[in-house]
Amino acid sequence: MPQVTIDGQVYEFEGRPKLLQFCLDHGIELPHFCYHPAMSIPANCRQCLVDVGNPVRDRATGELQLDDDGQPVIRFFPKLQTSCSQDITDGMVVKTKRTSEKVQRAQRDTLEFLLINHPLDCPICDQAGHCPLQIQAYKYGPEGSRFEFRKVHKPKKVKLGPRVVLDGERCINCTRCVRFTDEISKSHQLTIIQRGVSNYPMTPPGVTFDEPYSMNVIDLCPVGALTSADFRFQARIWEMSSTPSISTVNAKGSNCYYWVRDNLVLRVTPRPNLDVNEYWLADEDRLDYKRFNEDRPVGPQIRAAGVLIHVEWEQAYQRAAEILKSVDGGEILFLGSAYATVEDNYLLTKLAGALGGAVAGYLPHVEPGHGDGWLRTDDRTPNAQGCQRLGINPIDEAVVRARFEAGEIKAVYVLEDDPIGAGLFSQDDLEDIPVVLHYYNTTNATLAVADAALPAAMVVETVGTFVSEDGHAQRVVPAKAIRGVNRTLRMQMGMSRTDRHATPFDRWYNESHKIDCKPSWEALPAVAALAGHAMTYKGPRQIMQEVSKMPAFEGATYEAMGLHGVRLQDVAEEV
Repeated sequence: MPQVTIDGQVYEFEGRPKLLQFCLDHGIELPHFCYHPAMSIPANCRQCLVDVGNPVRDRATGELQLDDDGQPVIRFFPKLQTSCSQDITDGMVVKTKRTSEKVQRAQRDTLEFLLINHPLDCPICDQAGHCPLQIQAYKYGPEGSRFEFRKVHKPKKVKLGPRVVLDGERCINCTRCVRFTDEISKSHQLTIIQRGVSNYPMTPPGVTFDEPYSMNVIDLCPVGALTSADFRFQARIWEMSSTPSISTVNAKGSNCYYWVRDNLVLRVTPRPNLDVNEYWLADEDRLDYKRFNEDRPVGPQIRAAGVLIHVEWEQAYQRAAEILKSVDGGEILFLGSAYATVEDNYLLTKLAGALGGAVAGYLPHVEPGHGDGWLRTDDRTPNAQGCQRLGINPIDEAVVRARFEAGEIKAVYVLEDDPIGAGLFSQDDLEDIPVVLHYYNTTNATLAVADAALPAAMVVETVGTFVSEDGHAQRVVPAKAIRGVNRTLRMQMGMSRTDRHATPFDRWYNESHKIDCKPSWEALPAVAALAGHAMTYKGPRQIMQEVSKMPAFEGATYEAMGLHGVRLQDVAEEV
């Protein structure tokens, strides 16, 4: 097995890995700015310099030359090498700043050059606190600046497009953003203009930076030169909690982080998962944060004298149970949901079966032409595959309409969807039919005819499982709190500094930001018990443990899914 020696320690390797990536993979910190594992290697920031040498061999015999101590003679390159572009070879010896004063000096000098014209606006920069330039300046840079002249000025607050804002003075010309549009998204909407210390990224003449993946350059930028038009100046990194989860705006199941302050989702950023979305996230996933905060319900409601009134949860559960008991189970139209978790849909099938009925299907939300074969899909729901693996197929509208017109439907039970908004029914159709509705937002059109309205927890407020269109099962955990949060949610939740210490006297605290809703895996058993059919589950983990015994979900336990999910086996088309 070939070997490389880094700072006196020997490592084995296979193939021809690049030195920088090899070091990062083995926990060896090497500062860098321009390198990204998914893009080409320009080696233009020069921050990853190292001293590299190779063993000397006798030209005639090919044998290694040894010194007086019997050790191989190492001949170092006359100049320092960029580790990002350096292939590792057998016997190579590498010195980083830990063992080489020359490397230490080079990295310090490089940072001094990068900082010459960089503005001292860390106190107002969105990148402050997680800025690679800021961090590396403290760790590897000079203690002060010798530059005493006027800095070069560049354009500031430039809207490159509807979602990305440029501050040209902060740019260090790593070219990550340009390479992304050239190599990854292939929109070619960014380029570098001007020359020398005056250059910075910009759109070509007549071009707007509006591609559907434009906000990825914000994450790629190592210095805060590119910022989000939405999130700009909204919060500091240390004021927010970040929760690993998945996006639910389409069927890809892209991995992400939800960033929360004072129980409001303020932004969504990508979470690397090479099996799902690699390092990227579509703009539509990032901009989805607004629906978690806006138009949320203020608690359960029941209809009395023709209007919805606010009640306690037990009263709402009781009203839902009365509706279920008032008709035969076969006369209830149970609608699953491709927005709801596997656990929620599974409990709905259990409830329907206990009442002598069955889940009729789920409402598909497909937008032909929206998908691009990458991270956007025609299917605008996150769990259609999960529904189908449970045996809940897309609703047959013709069959439902026929049953409805024949008077076979006497009640409707809707799990986290909007059949009126989707066009399955009109308000007049359901005027005299009792409706139980689990819903997310007050914009739900079916809410206007609901007899028992049960606010449901969204993906950022619940624990559960979603299955992407590729058959990737992934679990989610709550990123924000709800009112009356139960033990399962509390144990899974992460909190920021301000959330953890929030009190009614804290300026960060706002009780109205806590939504009075329940996960459907908590609400469904409560309704079932009052309807005379107890479900004895301790929580979503136990539900999924039972589901994972089904062939279509084999191995999909919470432990197996972890943070990156598991790939489920393909199932027959009829499943």
